[in-house]
Amino acid sequence: MGASKAFISHLLPSSSLRNSNNLNSKAKPIQVKVPISKTPLQPNTNRRLLLFSLPLIPATFLLFTPPPSPSNSNAHTAQKPTSLNYSALATFEPVSPEEREASATNSRRVSEAVELLDKGRELQAQGDFNQALQYFTQVVEKYKDFAFSDYARVGRALALYEVGDRDEAIAEMEDMSISLKGYPEVHAALAAALYVDKHALLLAENQFTIATLLDPHYTDLSYVKETKHWPPSLVSSLQHFISLS
Repeated sequence: MGASKAFISHLLPSSSLRNSNNLNSKAKPIQVKVPISKTPLQPNTNRRLLLFSLPLIPATFLLFTPPPSPSNSNAHTAQKPTSLNYSALATFEPVSPEEREASATNSRRVSEAVELLDKGRELQAQGDFNQALQYFTQVVEKYKDFAFSDYARVGRALALYEVGDRDEAIAEMEDMSISLKGYPEVHAALAAALYVDKHALLLAENQFTIATLLDPHYTDLSYVKETKHWPPSLVSSLQHFISLS
């Protein structure tokens, strides 16, 4: 192992320290031998390299494997329907004969009820309230299972007020004011009848308020006479109520 000489110029000899008066004197450099190793230093510890390995998934497992196809004989059997299947499809009917007959009967009853209702309204417009009462009564008695039979009850109540019992007519109107609540004609007719025949001003005012809020035309006597074809007696009652006479 060799050694090299290195000069350290900042170190002064001990004689210069004792001589404080001679600061400008030159000091001789002292040679210090520093050993220099020619071989590189070896690390004290060894680093270990850890290798992490992942299991490899075969590519064949990532591919979709179709289900096995049926045999030729089974596929041929499934694709070719038998004559029994053809006959079953030909004889299948979604509606039974009983249901078809019931539907035809119901349609016929609806047509008959509508025809009677229209006939009653036609007679009412002509002023024949006796005949109109008969047609309206038929609809109410024979076809009360239909919802539109309530409108026949309104016509029947108006006809009853003219040619029949006024108490029965008012009772019919009161019933219809509940079942047909919001139908302005029945509320207006009930208001007129309550005021004239029952002298119930407060109840009449309530019914007439409902009617006019729904249809303001009922304040016009010509409307109920010419458009709604009210009987003369009910038109007169409405006139008395409006004028409070």
